[in-house]
Amino acid sequence: MIKRISSGGEFEKRIGYCRAVVAGGFVHVAGTVGQGETVVEQCKSALEVIENALKQAGSGMDQIVRVTYFLPDRHEFAPCHDLLAQTFGDHPPAATMIECGLIDPKYRIEIEVTALAPAE
Repeated sequence: MIKRISSGGEFEKRIGYCRAVVAGGFVHVAGTVGQGETVVEQCKSALEVIENALKQAGSGMDQIVRVTYFLPDRHEFAPCHDLLAQTFGDHPPAATMIECGLIDPKYRIEIEVTALAPAE
């Protein structure tokens, strides 16, 4: 059984994807950007969108097993460290940070996660 979760974001229809897909015992959350002027504001906003998608899937931030961070400037990752440590606390996922271009230059960070889905 596959469950698709939409956030109603502008790019979902335009590009043809959904915020999250629950399949094979996991919740796969699409790359998520946030709003704000600074990388930390955008990181916090993206994490809130991800948390909402996980809740809709019956999962949570403590169930994340893998996270990938995409930044156009790897030097902007350090300001996010405290927020990420607070967010994941005692449940840190495996993580990767990739320096790359994002869909719009206004975005400073994009976050993609995989979490455990609730048992059916």
